[in-house]
Amino acid sequence: MADAPCCDDFRRTSRRSFLRGALAVGGAATVAYGTAFTQTSYAATGSAERVLVVVSMRGACDGLSLVVPHADPTYYAARPRISVAASSLLAKDGMFGLHPSLAPLLPLWNAGKMAAVHATGLPSPNRSHFAAMEDLEDADPGSAARVGWLNRLVGRDGVGSPIEAIQMGGGVPSTAVLGPQPTLVTSGIDQVKLPGATTATEIAARRRSLSTAWAGSDGALGTGFRSTLDVIDEFAPVHATSATPANGAVYPRGDLAQALQDSARTIRADVGAEVITVDHGSWDHHTGIGTIASGNLKNMADEWAGAIAAFFKDLGPLADKVTLVTISEFGRRVAENANQGLDHGYGNVMFLMGAGVKGGRYYGRWPGLTNTTDADLLVTTDYRSVLSEVVTTRLDASSAEVFPGFQPESIGAMTSL
Repeated sequence: MADAPCCDDFRRTSRRSFLRGALAVGGAATVAYGTAFTQTSYAATGSAERVLVVVSMRGACDGLSLVVPHADPTYYAARPRISVAASSLLAKDGMFGLHPSLAPLLPLWNAGKMAAVHATGLPSPNRSHFAAMEDLEDADPGSAARVGWLNRLVGRDGVGSPIEAIQMGGGVPSTAVLGPQPTLVTSGIDQVKLPGATTATEIAARRRSLSTAWAGSDGALGTGFRSTLDVIDEFAPVHATSATPANGAVYPRGDLAQALQDSARTIRADVGAEVITVDHGSWDHHTGIGTIASGNLKNMADEWAGAIAAFFKDLGPLADKVTLVTISEFGRRVAENANQGLDHGYGNVMFLMGAGVKGGRYYGRWPGLTNTTDADLLVTTDYRSVLSEVVTTRLDASSAEVFPGFQPESIGAMTSL
């Protein structure tokens, strides 16, 4: 699939576009064959009872197309060429319906394992991709510390293993995983290994050689390299699992599908990954957003829905311990532009899927739409309230630890442990 058109701001700041295959880490880091994690000493993590998967929809997806407010007449007036007809929507209630490309996810919705929270977002508008991503993933307004919310989440228990939080499918750490807690960032399962060795004998010999060479090395580099070897050892059970998806799951082609397939293998191996985060984008559709028959949004939504549906099918019974949440830096404007696209907006939609979700319904307070040139969907639910409800109900975390200084409101979309 060709890259969708996107604005210069997103091109400049997209990790995939400016550092594909490279690494940029704030602070000390360890790198092994395209894999990186912040260096430190740590304890092995063991297994994970519950797993949080975060799918970042980079580029600012259009929540008004994915979850359409069909009962708000302003929606159709503002989008005469690109609106999604009410007759084509799935899982309709009195106000909302799902874009037809989300059909692969209907079994989850109908089983009460998928929900949507509309009109979510940052507490104040921010239309810069770079700044909004930073604010969203840091989730600690006003703080000078560059620590992401996922780093704070896994740092609460003192385990300290990079495998506890894994960014899968990318080579550059997102703001969400940056911080004092070591985290593993890899482009895929096959990258978490020693380069230059293929057979078990070669791998063992190379490991002995490297261990001997670095045994007496003090300082950050020596500690980091020894940690690299330990992480490779801890990750070995993942390589021992079958690369063939389980339960008849068939993934579509694309980066998201591969990252989720690798995530399912990692969960199946149960090496202690409590958090896995993956990126999908660009959803920055300034032009040619299209219709339900063709166009940029349909292409992205087809891949997104197909990959997530395959992921849950691949997990099988293990899906009972996995909760997936989606997030995007901001939404799109209410009115279409002259290029049959949508410019940067404000409010958006978040999806919740899997374990603990009180699904089959839409959440959030609908503010109504205004049809002017620069009108936005307003935010009525701070995105941190959604994430807070997930981490407190599923991972038994303290909201104050993960989102300092924030008082969440109850969404009611998750069941308590």
